[in-house]
Amino acid sequence: MARALESGRTSTLGLVVSDITNPHFFALVRGAERQASTAGFTLLLGDTQQSPQTERTVVDRIHASVDGLILAASRLPPAELRAYAATKPLVLINRQAEDVTSVVTDHVDGPRQIVEHLHSLGHRALVFLSGPRESWSGAQRWAVIRDTAKSLGIAATRLGPFPPSMAGGPAAADAAIGTAATAVIAHNDLLAIGALRRFSDRGLAVPGDISVVGFDDIFGADFCAPPLTTLTGPLDEAGRKAVEILVTQPEATVRAPRFSLPSHLKIRESTGPARPRA
Repeated sequence: MARALESGRTSTLGLVVSDITNPHFFALVRGAERQASTAGFTLLLGDTQQSPQTERTVVDRIHASVDGLILAASRLPPAELRAYAATKPLVLINRQAEDVTSVVTDHVDGPRQIVEHLHSLGHRALVFLSGPRESWSGAQRWAVIRDTAKSLGIAATRLGPFPPSMAGGPAAADAAIGTAATAVIAHNDLLAIGALRRFSDRGLAVPGDISVVGFDDIFGADFCAPPLTTLTGPLDEAGRKAVEILVTQPEATVRAPRFSLPSHLKIRESTGPARPRA
């Protein structure tokens, strides 16, 4: 504290995630922690529980105690993000806002790969099981899925929103069953795994009757039955990059650069050739 009073710096960074229980964030936190430790910084971790109001409260509480902020999958509106960035070096992960520095995994080529994969398997009707309305990444994914499907002559429908958790899977799966879709793309892996379980309970074989794709490639995505086809990206690298920016070039956040990391489709057994639904 004494050094902080003299220098104006605390050697502390704040990392705020939307759901600390989601395995999606494990690699991101690990990458950020390792990079911070190497640089001699302490990392404070905050959980917003998918709530914009909770995120706002957490950021306000730690704002004065840190040298920089990392907001992962932020639910805050762009104007608030710009206001925070104007008073403290700030990096967004998997979220973009004008005049705010960001690090994202590719949100264009990745969803396009999913639709093209399903098209190659003969699927001509798919649904997107959407997550929270405030999710920036969810909106980007749906836009690419919709446009790619249209270009390929595939019918694409958005259902939801659903809680982005396994608990949201049953309602999402039931909604999908009520359509003519032969494939579903879930907002994230947790929702996809919850849907997988519900399809099994309802007597539908995956991928025999319906194919399922997720996002994030979380720990356990290859352990479920069947192993999940999902879009994966270097989340640990995203965490490291965000910390690197704040530690080595915090002044660069004023220019609000945008960094994009590659993503790719990891094909497993939850997707297969389309078969007309009875």
